[in-house]
Amino acid sequence: MSKIVANIFDIQRSSFVDGPGIRTTVFFKGCNLRCRWCHNPESQNFEKEILFFKNKCTGCGKCKGLTTEDSNFICFNDAKEICGKEYTVAEVLSVVLKDKRFYESSGGGVTFSGGECMLQIDFLEEILKECKKNGIHTAVDTAGHVVFEYFERIIPYTDLFLYDIKCLNNEKHKQYTGVPNELILSNLKRLFKSGKAIWIRIPIIPEVNDNESELLAIKTVLSSYGSPERVELLPYHAMGEHKYLAIGKEAHIFSVPSEEKMTQLKKLFL
Repeated sequence: MSKIVANIFDIQRSSFVDGPGIRTTVFFKGCNLRCRWCHNPESQNFEKEILFFKNKCTGCGKCKGLTTEDSNFICFNDAKEICGKEYTVAEVLSVVLKDKRFYESSGGGVTFSGGECMLQIDFLEEILKECKKNGIHTAVDTAGHVVFEYFERIIPYTDLFLYDIKCLNNEKHKQYTGVPNELILSNLKRLFKSGKAIWIRIPIIPEVNDNESELLAIKTVLSSYGSPERVELLPYHAMGEHKYLAIGKEAHIFSVPSEEKMTQLKKLFL
């Protein structure tokens, strides 16, 4: 294995929400979208950064002079943490392999997410190859805003794509995510032609796309592209709002859709 490294901000074992079965989810740092509802804002910056949760700080002073290179630093109050760590392919693989027996018994595997994992394509391609050599089911969670050549590099080693669709209105998409959606939709259309398994994920954001007309439009476009294995509607939640303060940014607050609203919208895809 090469010594190529990736900046990763979290590895979650025993996940049940990023594909089938029991999974390990590897979160890559860095994203080229700026979704206003992002619940992992610490994933957006490609560089390591320090998160500071002021409400947990006791003023002990042990973090004085802390830099992002102090990788062994531990705050016992969880008030400060360094977000982002460089991993080699071998290091990530060693974590993934720890739960192989659980993947096999549950139909699970490993999911590479972010941020946008495809922006570190050299590392992603290599770790996917190693996972397939070890008989592990692989999934890639992507917003799709990359050149299609990146998809072509990883399609042979990816069993499932988790593909985000925010909204179809291009101006609204640009307003709320920072980028237009033509490339995202074009890539999705081409990805369907590859025959790979695709799960569509739609974040439901009040004021943005929580209405039948928007979702029916998405359904129509999907029908013209192909047949996704699954369409998941993911309700906005406020659990990431405190992270914006931790990295010195202001969160954009949305309301949380009701269970009744989510049930109503999910029926559109039955």
